[in-house]
Amino acid sequence: MVFCCIFVTLKLLKTNKVISQFNFPTKIRFGAGVVSELPAYLKDNNLSKPLVVTDPNVANLPFFKQIVQDLSSKGISVEVFSDIHKNPVKSDVYKGDETYYGTHRDSIIGIGGGAAIDVARAILLRINHREDLFKYDDLIGGDIYVTNDVPHFITIPTTAGTGSEVGRSAIIADDETHQKKILFSPKLLAKIIFADPLLTMDLPPFITAATGMDALTHNMEAFVAKNWHPMCDGIALEGIALIHESLEKAVNKPDLESRSKMLIASLMGAVAFQKGLGVVHSLAHPLSSLLDTHHGLANAVNIPYGMKFNIAGFEDKFRRIARTLDLKDESGEAVVQYLFELNTKVNIPHRLRDIGVKSEHIETLADLAIADFAHPNNPKPVTREDFKNLYLEAL
Repeated sequence: MVFCCIFVTLKLLKTNKVISQFNFPTKIRFGAGVVSELPAYLKDNNLSKPLVVTDPNVANLPFFKQIVQDLSSKGISVEVFSDIHKNPVKSDVYKGDETYYGTHRDSIIGIGGGAAIDVARAILLRINHREDLFKYDDLIGGDIYVTNDVPHFITIPTTAGTGSEVGRSAIIADDETHQKKILFSPKLLAKIIFADPLLTMDLPPFITAATGMDALTHNMEAFVAKNWHPMCDGIALEGIALIHESLEKAVNKPDLESRSKMLIASLMGAVAFQKGLGVVHSLAHPLSSLLDTHHGLANAVNIPYGMKFNIAGFEDKFRRIARTLDLKDESGEAVVQYLFELNTKVNIPHRLRDIGVKSEHIETLADLAIADFAHPNNPKPVTREDFKNLYLEAL
């Protein structure tokens, strides 16, 4: 199974034709119990001293301890790094880099949700690229400086949300300003992903709901994003369908089938959103950086309002989403109502005030949102006043 797309468009100046290139190069091993293949994979690739990067919560869970024990029993020396924030910052990456060098590691394994895998990927970059981490910020063209080799990299997702495991980028915030930076390069792709739905079975309902709505946001925003990418559009629609079939059950009465569908839909969302994201993510990112709101929760609360903003002029796109969701009324308004109802079914609040946002935050949030990297790919332009009004509507 191969995923992860790179989209490149080249214009031929004389003919004005557009040539597009689509690549899906990452290997994914998917299925219940597949994580048991990890020790043999390391051995086959002559790797014996991985740095395992995770978050403080996952580090204490039984399945994580079992993974470490299985590796150790096969003669593999494991060093665990879990000193990271819920919304990762640069100092997390530097600490991980010190651990990698200080314990003489030969590879990196990211295990967890988006935060852990983002930190793992940023450490991966840091190992052989010693300039200030944010010199490599893709938003200022820093990807051109990612020229050296990186260590062997493996990812293992434990949530069905960000899909970061199949990505080529990491989002890391500045410790002081809280502004998010994107570290990007095809070199940062994992060599292999072990996607095991059994690792998600014990997720609590809230985390399942928030990460699941994050996955839905990725698929839905990618589908309406302005860039042309029919392959990602098809993946996004199938991801939406799988989440529609499985999220409510995965939250309220989880079984292996619903967890498996959510995990693959999450992977698909991360593939699809390399086409682009939009207004919802630019509404959500400032909540995480300013108020330390869980990213999935921030997306979940904002997605009905962001999608409503996008309907006018893109009715055909929303008609296709409505059809994918089996809605009787194939309209954008019906999609927005579906999103509110789905949030209710998985116990996500409808209002920003219910997740700690206050009226005095609005101006700062609007400033951060207009500076965010996601909305330039929104199907229609978004102004600072639009962001302010959307926050007020959602408040």
